[in-house]
Amino acid sequence: MYDASLWQPSADLSVLQKRATLFAAIRRFFDERSVMEVDTQCLSLASITDPHIEVLTSQIRSQGQDVTYYLQTSPEFAMKRLLCAGAGSIYQLGKVFRAEEIGRRHSIEFTMLEWYRVGLDHWQLMDEIQALLAYVLDDARLSCERLSYQLAFLRHTGLDPFSATLLQLQQTAHDHTEYGLQEEDRDTLLELLFASVVEPAIGRYTPCFIHSYPASQAALAKVHSDEQGHKVAARFELYWQGMELANGYHELTDAKEQAQRFEQDKVARQSMKLADRQFDERLIKALEQGLPDCAGVALGVDRLLMLLCQKNHISEVLPFAHGRA
Repeated sequence: MYDASLWQPSADLSVLQKRATLFAAIRRFFDERSVMEVDTQCLSLASITDPHIEVLTSQIRSQGQDVTYYLQTSPEFAMKRLLCAGAGSIYQLGKVFRAEEIGRRHSIEFTMLEWYRVGLDHWQLMDEIQALLAYVLDDARLSCERLSYQLAFLRHTGLDPFSATLLQLQQTAHDHTEYGLQEEDRDTLLELLFASVVEPAIGRYTPCFIHSYPASQAALAKVHSDEQGHKVAARFELYWQGMELANGYHELTDAKEQAQRFEQDKVARQSMKLADRQFDERLIKALEQGLPDCAGVALGVDRLLMLLCQKNHISEVLPFAHGRA
């Protein structure tokens, strides 16, 4: 796999100049809003529990003991510990790592912009994301569409995700993907249909926020009831031109509930025969001290740069993509 002749960068130098310009614009945006930049660790003694994300690990021997470090898939937990310590609104622009298949939109190592705004909810954070996009695009007229998960699902699959039967979900998934007839997990079917049918149809011409996900897909977000009485997550995702750009929450502040969700993830990982992980008990301790009411979001900077430069592959916006690293 290692080829010494592949010494040149993956991206054109003109793209790397645009990358630097984008980074500078992001930092100006937050500086103008008095949001502090932080720089948390890439290596941690604890990990995430999400059964759908795999982590890279590093084993070392220190003081006579074998120690496992986890490369961070997101700076979220460290940033929340800073929030609990009183840091106020903060952002981070840096590298994260995920052990996933390399593809057109995926890289093992990529750049993430993550920020937390104390005192804002997820609706107000959507406003700020729109402002950020308008700022870096230098387009004051830019406006983002907003659709509930339910409406987007109804519009593009014909099914109501809250009331559709398991059989309806299985058959519709099979009709669109040839999979699903044997799948018994409702959320797996919803995610399959959303990824294969809904995602390609939204945000084609203008950025689109999908919000109010089913409570079973809350991840680290608060849960509340919508106007119809459905339990929904205070969560959103941003899509544009066929790509997921950002994932945000009105953050869960309840330490007990967070610990329960970690335990549920642990059970899910065991049922899927995935490696057990040391979840971040320091985050729970921090939450017990108090996480201020806030909203947070993670945005894929490389994907945003792909759109800005009209590139089709993530390798075209990275200085040295996987094969040239």
